Amino acid sequence: MDSPTGVSKTVNGAALAARTETLDPSILPQVLSAQCRGLIEGYHGLHGYACLPNMLWRAELGDFINQHPHLRQILRKASTTRSAKTSNKGFVEIATAILSLEILACDFASWSVLFPQAKAMANALLRSRGSRMPLMDYYLYPPKHISPSILAALAPPPLNRQPAGPESVEGANP
Repeated sequence: MDSPTGVSKTVNGAALAARTETLDPSILPQVLSAQCRGLIEGYHGLHGYACLPNMLWRAELGDFINQHPHLRQILRKASTTRSAKTSNKGFVEIATAILSLEILACDFASWSVLFPQAKAMANALLRSRGSRMPLMDYYLYPPKHISPSILAALAPPPLNRQPAGPESVEGANP
């Protein structure tokens, strides 16, 4: 029977081993996925969704996405659709699944204590990536970014340079 959080309590070792070969989103706690989705949508609601596909690729998640049929199918649909809304939804779904895995694998905010079986799956799936958690770094610990508009607003005024010569020097007699 499923718990209210969406994780089956009857998952045994054999089922867990089968699920660690490829990502099965049903093992991810629904409450964690909902919170991750809210964080991602909130961030991109402010900063725009155009950077999301590029961010996934710069984080070197392309191989991970291609290894898992469910994520690969979402990526194919998000990449080929002509609808920005559908595309954004697909990329958010991919980022949500990966961020949820990262949170479980590193025991952020004690999520893995609540969902030990999901943590085991996350660790098995992310084992090949090492200790890098690029989406957690991006969304939870964002790098300090200096906005170009802030730099422009705080830039000193341009110097009024005049050609060097005796007429531009103060106190010089013509």
